[in-house]
Amino acid sequence: MVHNGIIENFQKLRKDLSQVGHELDSETDTEVIVHLIDRFLEEGFSPREATAEALKLLEGAFALAIIFAGDEDLMIGARRGSPLALGVGVNQMFLGSDAIALAPLTKNLIYLEDGDWTVLSHNDYIIFDENGQEVERDVCRTALTGASVEKGGHQYFMLKEIFEQPQVIGDTLHAFVNPNTGAVTLPSLDVDVMQASRLTLIACGTSYYACLVAKFWLERIARIPTEVDIASEFRYREGIMPDGGVAIFISQSGETIDTLAALRYARSQGQKIVSVVNVPESAIARESDLVLQTYAGPEIGVASTKAFTTQLTVLACLTLTLAYNRGTIDKLERRRLAHALVEVPARAAEILNHDERIKEIAQFVAGARDVLYLGRGTSYPIALEGALKLKEISYIHAEGYAAGEMKHGPIALIDKTVPVVVVSPTDFLLEKTISNVQEVMARGGKVIFFSDKRGADKLGSKDAENVILPSVDPFVSPILYTIPVQLLAYHTAVLKGTDVDRPRNLAKSVTVE
Repeated sequence: MVHNGIIENFQKLRKDLSQVGHELDSETDTEVIVHLIDRFLEEGFSPREATAEALKLLEGAFALAIIFAGDEDLMIGARRGSPLALGVGVNQMFLGSDAIALAPLTKNLIYLEDGDWTVLSHNDYIIFDENGQEVERDVCRTALTGASVEKGGHQYFMLKEIFEQPQVIGDTLHAFVNPNTGAVTLPSLDVDVMQASRLTLIACGTSYYACLVAKFWLERIARIPTEVDIASEFRYREGIMPDGGVAIFISQSGETIDTLAALRYARSQGQKIVSVVNVPESAIARESDLVLQTYAGPEIGVASTKAFTTQLTVLACLTLTLAYNRGTIDKLERRRLAHALVEVPARAAEILNHDERIKEIAQFVAGARDVLYLGRGTSYPIALEGALKLKEISYIHAEGYAAGEMKHGPIALIDKTVPVVVVSPTDFLLEKTISNVQEVMARGGKVIFFSDKRGADKLGSKDAENVILPSVDPFVSPILYTIPVQLLAYHTAVLKGTDVDRPRNLAKSVTVE
């Protein structure tokens, strides 16, 4: 049996099983499931009946794939909370977590709904809902292929996905922006979203940092009151959500259990639901009023790269649509900002040309025990994201700070052994950021300065490690300045010898709370 997720009541079940003579060899919740099914088999139930009875007793979020000894033509799958897809082949059936896992095997997929379980033979399947009633689910055809989940000559999937960003950002923009007129068109964006009294953006991990960037955009450009919350915390504070509010949920997989639970809470509070996801068939997408798809394609590396930049791209498009329709920008300004967006793929390709320079700098970072990342405005979330990337894949302790907060405590950490990575495009906060950087350098800090030529000239220090990036409109700088911090984390991890694509203790899609 393969088990993903957590059985919350496994201790009670373990005790009950021990009382009827079952001896368990481990402390895992997975073994409890096997013994529970075996108990019902001993009572004379068929494998299907035994599984059905066992599922009634399990509490938690999980996905199961069960094969029975002595029966080569039977497999049973079940999902509750965690994702599970059924692949339909020719005289063969498959179970997998998502389309990416099944892409090399079949294009025909059925996404099981929450509470579903299925009985498979080599040429047939039956699906039951949580009440044990036989149901029909739609068969979807995926565009993914086995080739789309290969490394394409790169050492790691993560590097391949970093270098795919010019293309996938372009694909995402092509879906939303008319490059000639600057018009931004979102699918079925109804009047409730346009007239929202407040937006609430909710996500986890890297997607949460996309929310922080979007908050800055939505309030400054579209003038909409915007709150941002971590999905795993959101519903437990039972926040007050206003009439006419819109909740926007961001998830690469569309199956993140914390985000899905927060979505259901927002729905119960009468909010309009918008999702930004990479998988339009996912659970979050299916439960949304409006789906804004990113076009990142399959992302195999656990540390998100191209999914994040395409999320930012979609949120930038949403900002322009809301701002124009609410009258906070005119057609000329919309066209100017849309033009800046359309240029992003080309500028992203230019940034990738700095790969060797960033690889050199990574040699210093790889020897550090602690690293600080600084940024202001929309660059602050990118500093947070850079620190997260470094932690995730190199296992070096890293923290992101708003640059102005350095003097309120973190500056005590500065010495010559602590690299300080500064994300500082030329914008209205440049001079303030440079002032903070000078405070760091005065205390012996080793600064890695990501900026354009104007920013580097303004800093004017030969002691900083400068990476000169293209000059871009401040509106799009968070999308582009994400790329060098990704590369820095990647090269540092390679030098450290870690498993870049599959960092320890992490999973691509978090499916338990």
